[in-house]
Amino acid sequence: MTVRVGVFGLLGSGNLGNDGSLEAVLGFLRAEHPYAKVSAFCGGADTIRARYGIPAARLNWYSGEYRHASGLRSIAAKALGKVIDVFRTAWWVRRQNVVIVPGMGVLEATLPLRPWGFPYALFLLSLCGRLGRTKVALVSVGADRIRVPATRFLVRYASQLATYRSFRDELSRSAMADMGVRVRNDRVYPDLAFALPTPAAVEDPRAVGVGVMAYYGGNDDRARGDEIYRAYVDAMTEFVRYLIRQERPVRLFIGDRIDLEVVDEIVETVDSPLLSAAVPGTLDELMCSMAEVGTVVATRYHNVLCALKVGRPTVAIGYAKKNDVLMAEMGLGAFCQEARAVDVPRLIKQFEEAQRRAPELKAELAARNEECNQQLKDQFTLLSRSLIPPEVP
Repeated sequence: MTVRVGVFGLLGSGNLGNDGSLEAVLGFLRAEHPYAKVSAFCGGADTIRARYGIPAARLNWYSGEYRHASGLRSIAAKALGKVIDVFRTAWWVRRQNVVIVPGMGVLEATLPLRPWGFPYALFLLSLCGRLGRTKVALVSVGADRIRVPATRFLVRYASQLATYRSFRDELSRSAMADMGVRVRNDRVYPDLAFALPTPAAVEDPRAVGVGVMAYYGGNDDRARGDEIYRAYVDAMTEFVRYLIRQERPVRLFIGDRIDLEVVDEIVETVDSPLLSAAVPGTLDELMCSMAEVGTVVATRYHNVLCALKVGRPTVAIGYAKKNDVLMAEMGLGAFCQEARAVDVPRLIKQFEEAQRRAPELKAELAARNEECNQQLKDQFTLLSRSLIPPEVP
C-alpha cells in the first residue's frame, strides 16, 4: 500500500518559521515513513518544489489572493477563485491518506488577517477531509481568541472538523476551548521547530543579534498601523545605536521577507561598520547565524524561539501573548516587552541583566530544550501509531 501524506499551509511564502515547522515534519516522515508519498498544498509551491523536492500545488487559484483587491476585475477574480478553490482543495485532499498542518499560528489572528484568506482555506481543508474521509491533523499549532465573527467561525469549525489537534502551548488550547471547540482530549506539545537539529557555532560573546519585524499592529490597529510601525522602528533603531556606542558588533535578523524594509532602514540610519545584517533563507540558516552571537533581542515568534533553541540569553519584544508564554516556559519570563510600546531604557536594563546572568540562563535553556525535543519525539510516535497507515516499499 502506498501511503500519501499531504502538508498544508502558508509554506514557501517567505516566513521562515512556517517553513521550519515543515522541515521538522519532513524530517520525521523521511526517518519514520521513508516510503510515504509526500506532497504539499501551499502558498509558495515553486519554492517548496525546488527546496524540498516534493510535488506542490498552489493554495489559491487566484495568484493575487493576498493582495488588496482594488477594482472590479480583481474583486471578481477573487470571488471566482473562492469557488474554484473548493473543487481544487477537494481534489487534492481526496488523494491523501492524511494531511498534516505543520505547526504555525494557523488558528490565531494576532496580525492583520482577512477571514476569506487563510482561515477560509483552512476551513475548506478540514471540511473536505471530513467529507472525503481523509484524516486532517493540526500538529503543534498556535491559536488565540478571535473577535471578528467571520474569522472566528471559520477557525472554530476548521479546528472542530480536524481528526487530530495538538497545540504548542496551553494558551492556544484554552483559546480554542473558549471558542467552543472540545479540547478535552487534545494535548499540548512544544513548537515543531524544537525538533530541528541544533547547529554548532563559534560564539562571539560580545556580539548581539537583533531580530526586527515589519510590525504594524494587529487586526484592530489597521487605522494606526503606520504610527505603530514608526514607533517600533524608531525604538529598535535607538537600541541598536546604544549597542554600537558600547562598541558591540550587532547583527540584524529577519523572520519574513517583508522585514527587510526595517533592516534596510536601520542599517542606513545607524551607518556603522559594527552593524551587519543576516538574510537567511531557512530557519536552519537563521539558527546558525544566531548561534554566532552572545545575546539576542528579537520580535518575531520564531526569531525568539531560534535564539532560545541555540541557548542564547534572549529578550523578547513580543507582538502577542504567545511570545510571553514561550519565554516563561523556557525560564526567561522576566525578559519580555511589548512591540506596541517598546521602553528602550527598560530594554537596555533587561539586556544588561541577561548578559550578567548568561551562564545561569544558558544552563536553564539547555535543560528545557532537551525536554522539548523529547516531547516532540513522543508526539511523532503518536502520529505514526494513530494517523499514518503502515506502508509497503
